[in-house]
Amino acid sequence: MTGENRTGPDHADAADGPFFSGQRKRLLLVASTGGHLSQLVRLARREGAADDSMWVTFDSPQSRSMLAGKRVTLVDYVAPRDLRGTVSAYRRLEAALDPAEFDGALSTGAAVGLAGLAWARRHGLPRVYVESVSRTDGPSLTGRIVRRLGLASTYTQHRSWATRAWRPTASVLQDFDPPNPYFRRKPGQSLRIFVTLGTIRPYRFDRLVDRVVEISRPGDEIVWQLGETNRGDLPGRAHELIGADEMLDIAKASDVVITHSGVGTILQLLDAGISPVVVPRRRAHGEHVDDHQLQIWRLLRDSGIAFPVEVDELTRETLAASASARPRRSEQA
Repeated sequence: MTGENRTGPDHADAADGPFFSGQRKRLLLVASTGGHLSQLVRLARREGAADDSMWVTFDSPQSRSMLAGKRVTLVDYVAPRDLRGTVSAYRRLEAALDPAEFDGALSTGAAVGLAGLAWARRHGLPRVYVESVSRTDGPSLTGRIVRRLGLASTYTQHRSWATRAWRPTASVLQDFDPPNPYFRRKPGQSLRIFVTLGTIRPYRFDRLVDRVVEISRPGDEIVWQLGETNRGDLPGRAHELIGADEMLDIAKASDVVITHSGVGTILQLLDAGISPVVVPRRRAHGEHVDDHQLQIWRLLRDSGIAFPVEVDELTRETLAASASARPRRSEQA
């Protein structure tokens, strides 16, 4: 295959059709952990990726849980805008993979996606990049680089900014409608609360932690997944990282789940029948590399899915409303 010049699928203008032709699609599936991986799992299922496709990501409780039993090539963590890490990941793929095993490459980002798509182009494989659903206003830096360098055919999950260069495809959030009331909770009632802050390094989210402590009551039971926001002063049980299966077990046993505005966690919770309280990280407070979490947060707010609030808007009333609701599956799902 090396040296061939196959760019993308000929039928790629179809909004919701398959990206790659053929009945059995052995794909190289490349994404960072977190929301990128959660979306890629959904897209690979939609695409009909073969069981012997190869996943490329980082080692984490999430990837170990979600990709159990699948073929996986692990690379070292690549931080946002980490050129050296991206080059290292490319070299790892060059040493570990055989291009003859694959019919194409699919990525949702972030920086490690550049490595995977560059490797696939080097070996003449068809390539597709789907921008994260959290990018409601336009492509990310990774997406712009993919487009500028011609690394892949590029897709958006938002028709509002689709162009000839960025063709539309179905959103991974299309399966959900605003939640139904479940039962009535009063703000004064004690609650079982699960707070999950994601795994993005090296960013902390102390503002949200402090706000949850502020509005908690003595009878509340709180479990924390803190990621980088390591703290020793919190009520309840605190963990740095929790595997995806255990996280969902804890979430299902809770009255309220509070999460940062990370699309991967949001998708997992909605799938599990949980309407989470969603709080965006802010770049101005050093909580993320940029403000893209505000984009998915606004999408949830405008669609009525889940309970999106800013840190200073988080109240007992918000927690009671979330504890009283369950998400609904769209009739299209």
